[in-house]
Amino acid sequence: MSRRPTARRRRPLTIAVTGLNATDNPAPGVGVLRALQLARPQDRLIGLAYDALDPGIYTRDLVSDVFLLPYPSQGLEPLLARIEYIHFRTPLDVIVPTLDSELPAFIEAGPQLRRMGIATFLPSREQLELRSKAQLAALGLRSRISVPATAVITTLAELAQVHHRVPYPFFVKGVFYGATLAKDQQAAEAAFHKFAAEWGLPIIVQTAVPGDEVNVVALGDGEGGLVGAVAMKKLLITDKGKGWAGVTIRDEALLRLSQSFMAATGWRGGCELELIRDRSGGYHLIEINPRFPAWVYLSAAAGINLPAHLVELAGGGRVPPQLQYEIGKLFVRISYDQIATLDDFQQMLIHGELSRQLSSLPGMVVPRRRTRSSSSPSVRPAPLSSVSEGVSP
Repeated sequence: MSRRPTARRRRPLTIAVTGLNATDNPAPGVGVLRALQLARPQDRLIGLAYDALDPGIYTRDLVSDVFLLPYPSQGLEPLLARIEYIHFRTPLDVIVPTLDSELPAFIEAGPQLRRMGIATFLPSREQLELRSKAQLAALGLRSRISVPATAVITTLAELAQVHHRVPYPFFVKGVFYGATLAKDQQAAEAAFHKFAAEWGLPIIVQTAVPGDEVNVVALGDGEGGLVGAVAMKKLLITDKGKGWAGVTIRDEALLRLSQSFMAATGWRGGCELELIRDRSGGYHLIEINPRFPAWVYLSAAAGINLPAHLVELAGGGRVPPQLQYEIGKLFVRISYDQIATLDDFQQMLIHGELSRQLSSLPGMVVPRRRTRSSSSPSVRPAPLSSVSEGVSP
């Protein structure tokens, strides 16, 4: 009598997630962590932050350890030194970067991270550039997706003439973040100066299309395929243009748009497509964010846990396409006064790290620490001077 095969037990992983800011303009990190905790409660979740006051640091039921990282502007060497130190303290299996500004550094660090045994699942530099705001119009032509009239400018003289190509009202956008609706030259110039000072040049100008804003969170397999996607219509928008409430919807046209983007770029990793549905029902692509959005936990609640699938892909697993999810699932964001201790804050401020009792995290299995071999390089803490600069605003 043959024995029935038993399911192979998966080794608990240690997964680090960046982007722990959770203010009125929240980063995606907390949503990614919640989705991972939902699907993978036995794994150890680590937070990577840039500021000692990032609220996600103090979510005691979500992350066991938190470490400050140097700002991306400090270059690749300080980042790698810090990750090497973190990896020695808490051996990492996967890192999930969630911020636009850090992606180039993490992509460049990919070979070194792999040599450390740390996996990521990120787009290439070429893919990152293909979906940039400056290249969005060209991508629209390539993938046959409608994109509103767009211009890329670098001077005020160009801005003064751009309305001939991109009629008012139009959005003035920073190269990384931010968008301001301008109805006249004065407002456009103010936005130009603001975003140039924050993010540098170029500045993107895009005509405003009347209609409803619809967003799609998606995951590409890196081979042109769509692993999963969930569409959401914003119900409440803040003065910064961020969705404060939204509901899952389904439209086959949105699914086809997402598939067209994946096929045109071979996108690898998570992303968000921002679209406008005009009064005739047509969709216009206004932006592609190269990472999961802050509302990504809605995908898990609706039945497709995209962050968990990304971790599976990062580890070399295969995930079949999942395109069915619950329609009418609602998210409503709240302001929440999270209580922390002064001691925890001081630990982050002075030492750039915080470690908690692992038993305080329900359901988590502590992965066994890997032992360094005698050939392993000596690992020393990255100088706190390179990290503490990330504490100041």
